[in-house]
Amino acid sequence: MTATMDHAPAQQEREDVSARLLSSVAQLSYDPATEVDWDEPLDPALHGVNPQWCTLYGTALWDEMTEQQRVTLTRHEVCSIMSTGIWFEMILQQMVLRDQYCKDSSSSDFRFALTEIADECRHSMMFARACQTLGIKAYLPNRLSIQLGRGYKALASSEAAYGGILVAEEVLDVMQRDWMRGEDVLPMVRTTSRIHVVEESRHMTFARQQMRERLEGTSAAQRKVSAVVIASSAYFIVSNMVNPGVYEAAGLDRRRALAAAAGNEHHHAMMRTSSQHLVAFLRDCGLVTRPAEAVYRQLHML
Repeated sequence: MTATMDHAPAQQEREDVSARLLSSVAQLSYDPATEVDWDEPLDPALHGVNPQWCTLYGTALWDEMTEQQRVTLTRHEVCSIMSTGIWFEMILQQMVLRDQYCKDSSSSDFRFALTEIADECRHSMMFARACQTLGIKAYLPNRLSIQLGRGYKALASSEAAYGGILVAEEVLDVMQRDWMRGEDVLPMVRTTSRIHVVEESRHMTFARQQMRERLEGTSAAQRKVSAVVIASSAYFIVSNMVNPGVYEAAGLDRRRALAAAAGNEHHHAMMRTSSQHLVAFLRDCGLVTRPAEAVYRQLHML
């Protein structure tokens, strides 16, 4: 009885958060099929992402590129990022559905979890259609990441699962907030970014609440394990965002472009900016241990 009473406030807080999120869903949600003008001609001068978010922006190689190469590269980069988004959203959907298996279907928490799954399914279809409209074939993660993803979606649970979800959502959120305002970005990308930002903000709130509750009373050892699992998921998400094939698609030497991107301090600074809120939250949760911090530094998230 005591244990039930001890958990009651946390459960009520979780229900309150989910109820507010459901109210937000009712007031502000989008259907990409009608919100995005899929038939609008693609302006050949507009980029796929703000040039400042391109992995080569600020390098000597970028200065050598023609404007057409820059446009082509940013379009392929956004499709690579969207493809990675689809990959992880499919993992996310399975983890959330597994987490809610045989839970109380009368709760707001259960209803919002299913709403999130529906949102993510629409987002994946939206990203897939955007890539198709751009005439760019999907960029898949590397083979190791695909296989590890199978294990992660099947085994990750509790704060480790929701932490991985939060990593993918938070990093992309900051990028897309810039893309949706970029006057030199394709209207289609601006609109899909706006839809994703609005709806993912609810998903991030949900993930944070789930993590806070599930971390209550956990041991230091469990937090250390979860910290490494979350950092590992961050490694595979971030490292797969921009497929090496995007450089060849823009007519660049693959090896030289990869070297330029790896040493691009401007892009490293942009990644640290996009990760600030995420890392601060993870620190507050006690999930940035020394091994995890080493991973985040390798990814230039710190």
